[in-house]
Amino acid sequence: MSAVIEYAPLLWQGLLTTILVAVLSGALCLVVAFAAGLARLSRHRFISWPAGVFIEVFRGTSLLVQMFWLFFALPFFGIQLHPLTAAVLALGLNEGAYAAEVVRGAIASRAKGQTEACIALGMEPALRLRRIIIPQSIPAMLPPFGNVMVDLLKNTSLVSLVTVADLTFRAQMIRSSTGQTTAIFLTILVLYFLLSYLLTLLTSWLERRYALDRKALVAQRKESKLMKVGAA
Repeated sequence: MSAVIEYAPLLWQGLLTTILVAVLSGALCLVVAFAAGLARLSRHRFISWPAGVFIEVFRGTSLLVQMFWLFFALPFFGIQLHPLTAAVLALGLNEGAYAAEVVRGAIASRAKGQTEACIALGMEPALRLRRIIIPQSIPAMLPPFGNVMVDLLKNTSLVSLVTVADLTFRAQMIRSSTGQTTAIFLTILVLYFLLSYLLTLLTSWLERRYALDRKALVAQRKESKLMKVGAA
């Protein structure tokens, strides 16, 4: 464990890079998920078909190959991406393709009566999605979104292969210098687990915070208070 203590600042720098990659990729993943998921639900084929192709291509091919293609192949077409940019794009697009199906499935599973009621009230499609359908679908999206984010975090270890100095990259450098494979990789194993566990706790908190039954209970309490005030 002496190598872990000696090279702790180097591991800390790698941990910060890993967190940065995870946060940026996660944000891109959410944007892609809602954009592609909603496009997949469109009745217009020129919108739904490209979204479907994007989802199937990024889900059906290797994340590592996508990352290598963005970093090593694009320069042959005159496009040179920074290693961090290539890593974030690959992770965000790949995981976003999986999350897009979460968005599509959660929205498609809503009761048809809600859409019919919105139409009866004269609400435009964009308005009913923004005010009714998406807010009610988010609680159903949270558990699978949590799984996607944990998977994304674990996949950040692949960015070391495109020269991003993340936690895994730093660990490999230290192992090459010291030869202490077990201690170094056990340390980063624990660090990845702690980060994943924090994501799990955050997802659980969000599930409790935005649960539909909790919202209904809050609404009932407000209604009860209003009735008491009115009676007084």
